[in-house]
Amino acid sequence: MKKKIIRISTVPISLDIVLKGQLEMLSEEYEVIAVSSPGRELQRVAEREGVRTIAIPMERKISPLKDIISLIRLIKLFIDEKPHMVHSLTPKAGLLAMIAAWICRVPIRMHTFTGLVFPTAQGLKQKILIATDRITCYCATFINPEGKGVKNDLQRYHITSKPLNIIGNGNINGIDLDYFTADNDIKAKAEKIAKAGVMTYCFVGRIVGDKGINELVAAFDDLNKEHPDTRLLLVGTLEESDPLSAEALQIINGNRAIECAGWQTDIRPYLAASDIFVLPSYREGFPNVVMQAGAMGLPSIVTDINGSNEIIEDGINGIIVKPRNKEELKNAMERLLTSKELRNNLAKNARQRIVQRYEQKELWQQLKATYQSLFNAI
Repeated sequence: MKKKIIRISTVPISLDIVLKGQLEMLSEEYEVIAVSSPGRELQRVAEREGVRTIAIPMERKISPLKDIISLIRLIKLFIDEKPHMVHSLTPKAGLLAMIAAWICRVPIRMHTFTGLVFPTAQGLKQKILIATDRITCYCATFINPEGKGVKNDLQRYHITSKPLNIIGNGNINGIDLDYFTADNDIKAKAEKIAKAGVMTYCFVGRIVGDKGINELVAAFDDLNKEHPDTRLLLVGTLEESDPLSAEALQIINGNRAIECAGWQTDIRPYLAASDIFVLPSYREGFPNVVMQAGAMGLPSIVTDINGSNEIIEDGINGIIVKPRNKEELKNAMERLLTSKELRNNLAKNARQRIVQRYEQKELWQQLKATYQSLFNAI
């Protein structure tokens, strides 16, 4: 009989996008159940991955009454299903799932920490976030930071004294190098997006302050005034949860060299149509998009934060700058604009580094080996 594993995230998009292909791979050896809040993405996971899915509503933000209801539903689910392992992803799902699994005495209780919020939070909010992560770790039997930076923060804030286990070189799912490549179809789509004779910088992600968009558009606006043969592609959704400054919105609306492409299911044509990738975020766990850009052969400009500074080696496959620093960001963008030799050298190393460190099938093998060692121990 196959061992039963429940993989759980707060919202279904994490299972659908972040873990794409992984659940199907695991289902070859294990009985896998995917759990998240309801949504069309959960149905897509069931169809694509070929695993059973169960919808349990969970709030991303603190909501005591709803959180208690979600916890009770998880406890009932674990009693009914009797899983051998519960492996959670995302903060709220981790907290609720680890508590429920601890109450139900699930043998293996594994949580993966991705981007940590508490290092950049302040006051009471930070104290609450630290407390909830400590509870998650207390209830877990195996703690998996996504990368070295996340591990260091967990240690620095004394979240737990338990062992912290990074799988492979970090990241949750690795990069599918067969998918993230510029084949003929992607090149044809990219030709419709590209502009000849123009240096294109590309950002992919949520268009919010936390991603450093305020600094990015200000830096680009200054650069574009000096170098009109440049443009900035913003690929993502403008969100009100962390709104941009009025100045940034004014720049975006007033500078024709800034193009907003909105949310894109397939970002490959936009990366293929670009020359340089930029992610000036304030915090990350282990940003997939930096690896995806690297796999597409783009040099990257990133901030010196968790994950980004593990994927990018300054001067090798990109440039690392300080977060929240418009001038340093602008200088890095200008360096890559004016030095073709530097730009080409970084681009040459970009895909090679992803191949060497983050190839998906290799990470999957390491994940399976981790699972097997945990099952062997019970």
